[in-house]
Amino acid sequence: MWSWGSAPGLLICLLALTALWKIRSVNADAQSDAFKTNITLFTRILDSLLDGYDNRLRPGLGDRITEVKTNIYVTSFGPVSDTDMEYTIDVFFRQSWKDERLKFHGPMNILPLNNLMASKIWTPDTFFHNGKKSVAHNMTMPNKLLRIKDDGTLLYTMRLTVHAECPMHLEDFPMDFHSCPLKFGSYAYTISEVTYAWTKNASESVVVEGESSRLNQYDLLGQTVGQETIKSSTGEYTVMTAHFHLKRKIGYFVIQTYLPCIMTVILSQVSFWLNRESVPARTVFGVTTVLTMTTLSISARNSLPKVAYATAMDWFIAVCYAFVFSALIEFATVNYFTKRGWAWDGKSVVTDKKKERSSVMKKNNAYAVAVANYAPNITKDSSALPTIAKGGASEPNKTKGDGKVPDSKKTFNSVSKIDRMSRILFPVLFGSFNLVYWATYLNREPIIKDMVPSN
Repeated sequence: MWSWGSAPGLLICLLALTALWKIRSVNADAQSDAFKTNITLFTRILDSLLDGYDNRLRPGLGDRITEVKTNIYVTSFGPVSDTDMEYTIDVFFRQSWKDERLKFHGPMNILPLNNLMASKIWTPDTFFHNGKKSVAHNMTMPNKLLRIKDDGTLLYTMRLTVHAECPMHLEDFPMDFHSCPLKFGSYAYTISEVTYAWTKNASESVVVEGESSRLNQYDLLGQTVGQETIKSSTGEYTVMTAHFHLKRKIGYFVIQTYLPCIMTVILSQVSFWLNRESVPARTVFGVTTVLTMTTLSISARNSLPKVAYATAMDWFIAVCYAFVFSALIEFATVNYFTKRGWAWDGKSVVTDKKKERSSVMKKNNAYAVAVANYAPNITKDSSALPTIAKGGASEPNKTKGDGKVPDSKKTFNSVSKIDRMSRILFPVLFGSFNLVYWATYLNREPIIKDMVPSN
């Protein structure tokens, strides 16, 4: 039951809740006022920074040289095109410089801004010397960041995709190494006006993300950074350089080119173990292997630019082609001498057989003439006829038994001395060539100074 004794306690609770609500309202109003004050303050700061600011003039004009410090964070590297000799790289490109005209005093030490402010102040006219095509990303908004410190130091970052040239020397292809450069600097300002420098040391100025590689045929060994000065008709300019060192993966070419070439050479040498009279089989081996090597040599060049010099793969294919063609020439040589010997022996056998048959026919004709002219005498002595007939019939047998006919099979299934030598000489030479070839090219390692290994 409610009583008058509990009224003071209830009244105290209501008063406390009312006071708490008023305090929170006052705090909220104070925070809102402070927020509005800060916004107004920042707006005034920005307006004061841009008041009388001329973005056509570089910082320190007529007083000092503007130094732009840069660093690069690589988010994606690759692919690399051998035919076009170029590569693609996706980076966060960062630049920092000091502009005394943008000093300010306020509750914050750094003003984080977007690309709208960047278009109203002076920014370096940096371009890529070896860039074929550069794209600044604009989705969903321009990917740019601008921060201004209270002492006038600016940090300007943008996301870029650059298609840059990569000069390649393909003499050692596919066991080759390449150094793809990325060069950038000021387009209009000479070294007496604007200079560039790396923000940090070599290991931190260019950072490659661990899983950024999009390379199927290369391994990214690491990168080196540097700085150089170039001269032109308009003056001297500072150029910042970053080299990305690549090593080609050989697995694809071993499967697609080297192993087929080796197997084709081995197949061409199988013909040395066939009889020299097996003309169709050895012809098929020789012609097929030569055509196969021709096809392999043509297809191996499709993925390369049309360079005027021979690559390591070209030398290997050329030597394999020489072995295959030599096997075909070896068979032609063996077949030439084999045909001469067999034809001479066969001709002597045929001549002896013709003489034998002609002598038998002469005897039979003489017997027939004798029977026709002297038939009465023959009838009287009929017992002589079977003797003559038997003698005439048995004459060929005597000839076959007594005559020494040369053995026409003595040259068949024989092995040529050229084949015997080729069975040993060709494999030894081809094995020695492979040993020297792979030992020479696989042991070549470039010496790169001050390289930062890739993660």
